[in-house]
Amino acid sequence: MAPKCEPLCCFGDRLFFTTFPHPPPTPHALNNQSKDPDNKPRVRSNARAGPSASPDDDVTYYYFTIDDQLLYLSFFQDWGPLNLAMVYKACILIHELLEDKDLASHRIVLYSSDDPRRKANAALLMALYVMIVHRRTPWDAFHPIAEIEFMPFRDAGRGPSDFNLNIQDCLWGMWKAMQHGLCDMNEFSVEEYEFYEKVENGDWNWITPHFIAFASPVDSNWIKVQKEAKLASSDSTSPLRPSAPPRSPSQNHALQRKLPTPFLNCLDYFEKRGVKLVVRLNTELYDKQLFLDRGIGHQELYFDDGTNPTDEIVRAFIDMSDTVVESGGVIAVHCKAGLGRTGTLIGAYLIWKYGFTASEAIGFMRIVRPGSVVGPQQQYMYLKQLEWAKWAAVDEMRRNQASSAAAPIVAPATPPAEQDEDIEELTRVTPQRAVDDVPAVALPPVTPSRHVTAAAAKAQAIAPPGQPRKTPMAKRVAVDSDDEADEVDDVLPALGAAPPATRQRAKTTSRPTGARGTASEQRPTRILRSAGVNAHRKPAVPPPKVVRPPNKIPRLATATSTRSTAAAAARGAGAPSSRRVPQPPPSPTPSRLPTLAKRQQNAPNSLAEMAAGGKAKQTSDTWMTTGASAVVVPASKATQRPGPRPVRRRRSSFSAADVVA
Repeated sequence: MAPKCEPLCCFGDRLFFTTFPHPPPTPHALNNQSKDPDNKPRVRSNARAGPSASPDDDVTYYYFTIDDQLLYLSFFQDWGPLNLAMVYKACILIHELLEDKDLASHRIVLYSSDDPRRKANAALLMALYVMIVHRRTPWDAFHPIAEIEFMPFRDAGRGPSDFNLNIQDCLWGMWKAMQHGLCDMNEFSVEEYEFYEKVENGDWNWITPHFIAFASPVDSNWIKVQKEAKLASSDSTSPLRPSAPPRSPSQNHALQRKLPTPFLNCLDYFEKRGVKLVVRLNTELYDKQLFLDRGIGHQELYFDDGTNPTDEIVRAFIDMSDTVVESGGVIAVHCKAGLGRTGTLIGAYLIWKYGFTASEAIGFMRIVRPGSVVGPQQQYMYLKQLEWAKWAAVDEMRRNQASSAAAPIVAPATPPAEQDEDIEELTRVTPQRAVDDVPAVALPPVTPSRHVTAAAAKAQAIAPPGQPRKTPMAKRVAVDSDDEADEVDDVLPALGAAPPATRQRAKTTSRPTGARGTASEQRPTRILRSAGVNAHRKPAVPPPKVVRPPNKIPRLATATSTRSTAAAAARGAGAPSSRRVPQPPPSPTPSRLPTLAKRQQNAPNSLAEMAAGGKAKQTSDTWMTTGASAVVVPASKATQRPGPRPVRRRRSSFSAADVVA
């Protein structure tokens, strides 16, 4: 009997993830026992996934694993996350299983061993699939496995790991890269990636569309010549040994023809793909003139291996890189292995340019080039990320100031002041002059200030509006009513309801203040406004009718709310509501997910829609269909189901000696 697995984590209506005790059973054994009603796995509760389309009693599960097919190729003690080619293969494999007609009634379960490393790698692949293909947000993709404990990824250093990189960092790093157009699966070539990442073919990877990270080319013949030249220069002062003759140009061309294959591939590929600048961070292991002869610039920014760059080096790298990126060119950066120093400077640019955090930049770079950023360089990026973000803010402010200073400033022309005498003299013409002659002096422009002054005088002549009834009684002027009936004239009835009954006010009499008098007895006599006015008027003269200003603000009879059900019933069922429901603001920038351009128009296109729970229509992407034959092995009699092609283990120029303890 197969061992029991952990509760299934639901990533969708038919997609699940779980783990088995190590070593896990084979998929064949699990699929044969999945029809047993007594061997049904438990499903972890997940409110976001929604109810299942079929009941748990009748459902059938199909299990598959990638533990023995997609393996992390470590440099020293590092492990995870899996590289971009493996993410590409896993996405296509899961997509093929979900689209398989024979498995349409099955639930697809990706399982792995409970070994901490394989468990974390498999869970990250599943989360990346739903984020890339189903276009879910990082928090939504991580939600099904949020309650599971995972072992953090570690760098290619020696000794215990002191910097934790988790699944969330990789998800957010990949998400930001896709949002900024730095990772497009439709343009990704898995064959090219796996070919050029090998040391014998060049050992380089595209980090972004404008950055290539690669190991330093090595020209053994050039190094030998340089050593001989140094020995010759040191021995030239000695009278016992004559200096060696210089090499001829034909001998130099012969050395170029003997360049190693990785170096030749590097030169040809960089020239073909539009590389404009090569930045060297390590000691000289080749002649930089080889790049200059092909029209590729070369810069030296050396700092010791396993150490951190100075602020001057980071500033210089950001400035020269941004110049090339803004012009549409490509920068190729290398140190000895193309991992530690190279990843540190490229990560600094990602933080400065696109707003990555240090953990997000490291997580993304380790997916596209495993092993990037080694040892103390991780803590260095974490501590410097805020300072680099401040650099970006200051640079943006300076660019805005420079652009505003370059724009021409047009000062408004003020017309001359008008004089009444000059206007009368210019406008006083005889009928004969008006017919026969044109005035020699043109009329001055009309000054807008005269119209403004006249309008302001008219505005001041308008009587100010009366105070609303919420004003305290002590501040009112009792001059405009003669009876209590006027008190109700300025009161609006409730919306759709009958006018309220007239409120009767009772007069209060004052009592002498004593030691036992209450608070109400100590108050002065309250006299109505109408009573006070009638007391000072003569009985023979009727009180004048005061006309209130038309813009006096009336007050409502009752404090009813438009959101209450009583007011809604008073308005009537057919009356439209005047209250506007607040809508979330639109996304400032459209989503730039890699599969967005290949999807239909009814899919959500903004970050706000995806965060609100929008799901794309399950359509096949271009890269999911065209790249399937290159990464998936067709089903055979032995396997019965498709699977990923095996990965050839690559050699590396990285060693433990490159890491400073």
